Amino acid sequence: MSRGPAQPDEVAPDERDAASPTLIDPPGRQGPGPLDAATIGALELTLARRASGALPGEHLAAGLGSGTELQQLRPYVEGDDVRHLDAAASARTGEPHVRLHVPERALTTWIALDVSASMAFGSRDRLKSDVAEGVVRVVARLTVRRGGRVALLRWGGPDVTTLLPPAGGRPALGAIDRVLAEGVAPDHLPAAENLEQALGRLHRVARRPGMVVVIGDLRDGSGWERRLSLLSRRHRLLVAEIGDPLEQRLPDVGVVTMEDPETGERLEVDTSSPLLRARFAAAEQERRTAVAQALRRARARHLVIDSEGDWLRALGRGLA
Repeated sequence: MSRGPAQPDEVAPDERDAASPTLIDPPGRQGPGPLDAATIGALELTLARRASGALPGEHLAAGLGSGTELQQLRPYVEGDDVRHLDAAASARTGEPHVRLHVPERALTTWIALDVSASMAFGSRDRLKSDVAEGVVRVVARLTVRRGGRVALLRWGGPDVTTLLPPAGGRPALGAIDRVLAEGVAPDHLPAAENLEQALGRLHRVARRPGMVVVIGDLRDGSGWERRLSLLSRRHRLLVAEIGDPLEQRLPDVGVVTMEDPETGERLEVDTSSPLLRARFAAAEQERRTAVAQALRRARARHLVIDSEGDWLRALGRGLA
């Protein structure tokens, strides 16, 4: 029996890619740490308001049905549900009328996760990938707790992008846990897709209005801004930029050899030079400013979370 065409917020069969077998468990990985239930509970209402407003029915489903928003008031025809009869309209016109509403539906949250090699870096309490994993777990848990569905798109690995279709309840959380356990991309292997391509793929499959949460270090260069703006026309956007203090300012530790984990390019630098440290800090500040401006233009909520300190409380402060 044929399956038929994909529904508006389903993932077509050719988009359901297998999990990548080439990711690694990065050295120093320790996970996001304990997830405080009280803090997560406090985040629940805040995230719900960011996603769909405080009142039910703000996100609309296709077709007609039971709900809170009136779609149509028309004369009764044979076969209509008599429970939908509108007494006031029937009395006013002298003819039976029925009320049809826009049906409410559970919100679908699409999580886009960066697993590129740069996410395995961390100079403080955790790796950036540890923090990203924690944010994914919190967002997914809050989504299904409110009866919604969650989907995960993972990009930045050397193989095809992994896309878990929208699902709810414990099965959805279990599938996400298995994907997170695979780790991040190894050094020196080019990514199959960058952020721009991943957002383009997400725009193709996430057709119904929902919420998109992008989690990564946003170091993929330019080109993704337009894709994000296209997504903002249909979805609420939340972008969690994961960083590390050492990426912002160089310490004075003498001559060191630095290596780009994604390209393998090496460079010997003298960090004792005040001019070099100042130029490095200025370049990083310029990049961060450009990212923040691009996210504002895309009407995305921008959270900056470092690998140092309590990332869960930082997530809460950013959502407040």
